[in-house]
Amino acid sequence: MWLLASVCLHAQTETESYQEELQQVLKPSSGDYYEGLTKKITFDRMIPPYGLEVTFDKTVHIIFPSAITYVDLGSNNIIAGKAGNSENVIRVKATIRNFETETNMSVITEEGSYYTFNIKYADEPEKLNIEMKDFMHDGIATNRPNNAQEIYLKELGSESPRLVYLINRSIHQNNERFVKHIGSNRFGIQYLLKGIYTHNGLLYLHTQIKNSSNVPFDIDFVRMKVVDKKVAKRTAIQETVIQPLRAFNFISNVGGNSIERTVFTIDKITIPDDKQLVIELFEKNGGRNQTFIVTNADLLSAKEINELKVK
Repeated sequence: MWLLASVCLHAQTETESYQEELQQVLKPSSGDYYEGLTKKITFDRMIPPYGLEVTFDKTVHIIFPSAITYVDLGSNNIIAGKAGNSENVIRVKATIRNFETETNMSVITEEGSYYTFNIKYADEPEKLNIEMKDFMHDGIATNRPNNAQEIYLKELGSESPRLVYLINRSIHQNNERFVKHIGSNRFGIQYLLKGIYTHNGLLYLHTQIKNSSNVPFDIDFVRMKVVDKKVAKRTAIQETVIQPLRAFNFISNVGGNSIERTVFTIDKITIPDDKQLVIELFEKNGGRNQTFIVTNADLLSAKEINELKVK
């Protein structure tokens, strides 16, 4: 009898122990730790989100300082997308009236900045049109908010997208001209290459369009290609198209008697002696097209970007 009671007590103890272990396994995580070797994420690692209100009957527009490359939504209670043909404006609205659960949205821009938003429903949002440029402090790296984290983009290799943006802007603001032999001038339109710069595997081409006529010049596109210097008759032309990685202050129209400048960022290239880089500017629905040639010697004379003061 005593032996039977002892066995029953032992079985009950094992059952209670098993139930306690099961409760520990089924117990929801507090979020403070996980089982195993982990380290708690501290608040100084957190990117504080902006608060954003959306509604069903109105659209919220957010203007970013550069083109948007990535958008992620926390739930299907909201919808977001680029506004028309604009690259740096996103529109956001609710897909369900009066949704109760807060959601979020993350955005990455071309110049390598990351933004995050906590989103809730409001019948009448306080802010319908928001400009994020002010929060970026106009690109000054020493006075940046802690949510503007730097994202590296594949097409720029190991170069920082923000540094590319700052270099482009500095070249444009400094407006130096040390290349004085490359350009085209026809039909009252002058197309110049003012400077070639290099930094960390990238080239920066500073170009200028001067319209001396009274007729506006509408830009269709700019094409860059590496071609053979001499092509024999009945021989197929071998050419390699160069796609710019960035185009700072790229404009679509140059008014009458006015000047516009653009800085193009391309991969660093060298050209064999029998080839040359051709840059072509095409007018939309017009014939005032411009062309100039860049040789390998010109590219090898590119100015080191370290000599520039990045403002």
